[in-house]
Amino acid sequence: MKTEQDKTALLEQLKKTPLVQIACEKTGIGRATYYRWRKEDPTFTGAADAALKEGSLLINDLAESQLIGAIKDRNLGAITLWLKSHHPAYSSKVELSGTVEVENYDISPEQQAMITKALSLVGLIGD
Repeated sequence: MKTEQDKTALLEQLKKTPLVQIACEKTGIGRATYYRWRKEDPTFTGAADAALKEGSLLINDLAESQLIGAIKDRNLGAITLWLKSHHPAYSSKVELSGTVEVENYDISPEQQAMITKALSLVGLIGD
């Protein structure tokens, strides 16, 4: 029963702190034990993945809250980050222009046979 309690405690800690090393330290469970549980217990693996995801979402919320606070404090870096991430007029853009020329060349029957054989060997066409 102790193992199940340890697993539950670790999963709860991962929801708060989605870093395996820190969650293990806070619960007194070794990293090797955590990875052994993942390897041996598919149910634990699924629960750990879900806990890590939940914890990451929590950290994202905290970070976004701090970012909004920095914006309210008129922090130009925070303002710039927000606009680049949330406003299309400020997002990074790459513009390409150019032309493409295509030339068709006649191929010999031998070349056509080689192409057909190559396509057949890789399974793109039937024999």
